[in-house]
Amino acid sequence: MDYNRLLAQRVSGIEASGIRKIFDLAATIKDAINLSIGQPDFDVPDPIKDACIDAIRSGFNRYPPSAGIPELRALVLDHYEQLHGVRPESSIITSGTSGGLTLALMALVNPGDEVLVPDPYFVSYKHLTAMCGGTAVYYDTYPDFGFDASRLEKLITPRTKVILAMSPANPTGVCLSHKQKTELADLARANNLIIISDEIYELFTYGNPDGLPNKSLGAYYPEGTLAVGGLSKTLAMTGWRVGWVTGPSALVESLIKLQQFTFVCAPSTAQKAALGAFKIDLSDKVEQYRRKRDFLVSGLRAAGYDVVEPGGAFYLFPRIPAKFATGQQYVEEAIKHRLLLVPGNVFSNRDTHFRISYAASDAILEDGLKVMQELAG
Repeated sequence: MDYNRLLAQRVSGIEASGIRKIFDLAATIKDAINLSIGQPDFDVPDPIKDACIDAIRSGFNRYPPSAGIPELRALVLDHYEQLHGVRPESSIITSGTSGGLTLALMALVNPGDEVLVPDPYFVSYKHLTAMCGGTAVYYDTYPDFGFDASRLEKLITPRTKVILAMSPANPTGVCLSHKQKTELADLARANNLIIISDEIYELFTYGNPDGLPNKSLGAYYPEGTLAVGGLSKTLAMTGWRVGWVTGPSALVESLIKLQQFTFVCAPSTAQKAALGAFKIDLSDKVEQYRRKRDFLVSGLRAAGYDVVEPGGAFYLFPRIPAKFATGQQYVEEAIKHRLLLVPGNVFSNRDTHFRISYAASDAILEDGLKVMQELAG
């Protein structure tokens, strides 16, 4: 049977995740120094586990409402208002942040529409855009990975529909400043565009470039922002698939409609457990990641690496040493030393950098830094 003829065109343009390739490779290398996977190095807090077990045993195992259980939808709005000073009109509980991004793009993008995507970007952005029939148009954020309104404005055409943004960002960890968010909101408003703001790392911030509190893009442009969040990164609930989208009711209602016929719902027991999520104190975890960041930034710079200090998340995106031609070549050399990293071309149209996840133990970070220092020599 000719499967290539039968497969839809949308499949042919999607490559296997470069991050997953490294993840699979880790299983084949004995005592790998794994700094490749963006997954917290701590476990789900016990109160969340206990609440999930209680939900299972009490029989809360059937379909919940497609939009999410009402109590959690309301808590998400309360959480957003407390953090950002603005209460969105509506919310939907999604199957992780990826589910939220998928529904948002499905609801907004027609075949031929253009989506402005930051470069570097999170790996799913370009593929989700393509799956919806849209065209990813990249706005360059090198070398500091910030936002330049004048650079982005030149890319807007009559087919532009959406701007994708992320702060703190994956793979760079960079946070947008108050000025950058203001300019991005003004640009979107002036051109009648929707911002999809990926805010999965919102609680892992260590200080914005301008010293001001980290605010959602939805606080700057509430009428035109879909803010996507979740618990995978902050509470290590990566496998539980609890995310959300907040924003204008007219947009969120469209996501609810699409969820009914795609994901159906986020897991019922995970939603019930998540009712206690916003009571968990993460200050100790945030401080641990800040310390890990400082350790690596200091050590890499001392070895001659060009690295932008991130303001959040748990990633670094250093430039490769001059003796290497590409990030891919650098990562292949690192693998020979049991060190697993992700090449920059997984996240970018350039291949001049590599990503480090410092969601790892101090001992692993120390071992990894030694290898990277040797590679720079």
